[in-house]
Amino acid sequence: MKLKTLSLPVICGLTLLIGIFTTANAAPNNMRLYGTLVDEPCVIKPGDETISLEFGNVPDKTFYIGAGRTNSQNFQIHLSECDLSINKKVRVTFSGTENQAMVGQGFLALSAGSQAEGIAIGLENSDGTPLRINQETSNIALNSGDSILRFRAFIQAEPNAIANESIKRGRFSAIATFHLNYD
Repeated sequence: MKLKTLSLPVICGLTLLIGIFTTANAAPNNMRLYGTLVDEPCVIKPGDETISLEFGNVPDKTFYIGAGRTNSQNFQIHLSECDLSINKKVRVTFSGTENQAMVGQGFLALSAGSQAEGIAIGLENSDGTPLRINQETSNIALNSGDSILRFRAFIQAEPNAIANESIKRGRFSAIATFHLNYD
């Protein structure tokens, strides 16, 4: 009786031990590592990896008069240590979710948790030229050392929300990611 009780744990232990050794030797070359080394001419200045732009309190009547938008607010991307022997120009893409009420116009949609409705975020170059979300800008010349990329953002009301006077008040946010493509 005692022999049978001892045999079961011994058999289980040997089976487990054989399984461990078999598994360790059964899968050679089962890990592959990838990456790309790049030579970028500039680095994003520390602290500028994330840009926040506060529109503050905007009265909804702003959208029902004039162009249906707010005044633009400036924001910048600071690049440092730019080496023009590597590249002299950069193109920027702001990626995000496009506002579905104005498809094809390139406006950034509000984030899902926003209370406000009937508005979107517009982007433009510092000269007022519109920038569409998910599309590259034209080339921007870099300076040796530090370069400042200047842009603007504004709040645009959706045409149907203006026509129906259905802009909903409340807090809002929108998220975009900027990508730099050097030439």
